[in-house]
Amino acid sequence: MPSVNKLLHVSAILIALLCLSLAPSSSLSLAASKSHVSVQSIASIGFTVFDMDRSVAFYRDVLTFKPVSDVEIDGPEYDQLYGVFGVRARIVRMQLGEQQIELTQFISPPDIRPIPVPSSSNDLWFQHFAIVVRDMEAAWAQLRKHHVRQISPRPQTIPRSNEATAGIKAIKFRDPDGHNLELLWFPEGKGNPIWKRGGDDLFLGIDHTAMTVRSTENSVKFYRDLLGLTVASVTLNMGTEQEYLDSLPGARVRVTGLTPTMGPPGVEFLEYELPAVGRPFPADSHPTDLWYWQTTVVVSDVDAVTAELRRVRQHVSSTVVSVPNGILGFRKGVLVQDPDAHTIQLVSP
Repeated sequence: MPSVNKLLHVSAILIALLCLSLAPSSSLSLAASKSHVSVQSIASIGFTVFDMDRSVAFYRDVLTFKPVSDVEIDGPEYDQLYGVFGVRARIVRMQLGEQQIELTQFISPPDIRPIPVPSSSNDLWFQHFAIVVRDMEAAWAQLRKHHVRQISPRPQTIPRSNEATAGIKAIKFRDPDGHNLELLWFPEGKGNPIWKRGGDDLFLGIDHTAMTVRSTENSVKFYRDLLGLTVASVTLNMGTEQEYLDSLPGARVRVTGLTPTMGPPGVEFLEYELPAVGRPFPADSHPTDLWYWQTTVVVSDVDAVTAELRRVRQHVSSTVVSVPNGILGFRKGVLVQDPDAHTIQLVSP
């Protein structure tokens, strides 16, 4: 479900936490914890695709993203970065508003595994990004015109009972590879003010990327206490609208939004209370799998951040990689995994 990109009033936070008091993970503290790291921004949200030309056409023609770079990479440094031997890949960056996505097609090695079927939003490999639209009915018509596969049968409007997000409209759907996406429409007084800018573009930009987690507390410890993101919102979403949005009968999900220093996009945690948290990442997951996502975050000193994560025994790639000629838009990068095996790419510009 959508997040509200502004700090909640203290009393609203306390009420939200009280509503969560029956959940096993109800001890979340929203107070900022001292971190030696401060994520400056989320540079891109990336995932692996099967057919690059098909994916580029979908994001360009259906959702009006514009290609900004198209490169091929290979060499031992990329084997080290991805943890895969013999990498050759085509990487395309596309932009909508001020935000970017990064599509990766692995040319070598050649074997690409599809997203498991069935796949639901309570499975721990679930991740999506949310696109803000100017007009939900017009955007939904665009999806239907292109025969896009929908998770939600129709746009859902958050009811008044969820005060923090009341009136927000949302619909979830999938791209040609089965990656999950969401459209959002914000009423007055909700969402980041940048989404109320003038103009006539229907699709405005990316508000956040959301990922399913087993424990909100563990995820907060990683993203806030280690990486320095700020907890900005906490809601408990349930009812008919949530069920139809996720296509999950009885869905009850705890949603926690975090923001970097600059943004959007931000990050959202989805902790499902009902149905229970689903299947974990397959143990042999690799970046060549279509369920692979990576969130690229910008830090001032990737070497120092990597050392910090090693100090607290978080899983970190074996080495920080220097990227030749900054071909990927950064000088140094490393892949790490959060507590649920979602991949974060830490980079220094």
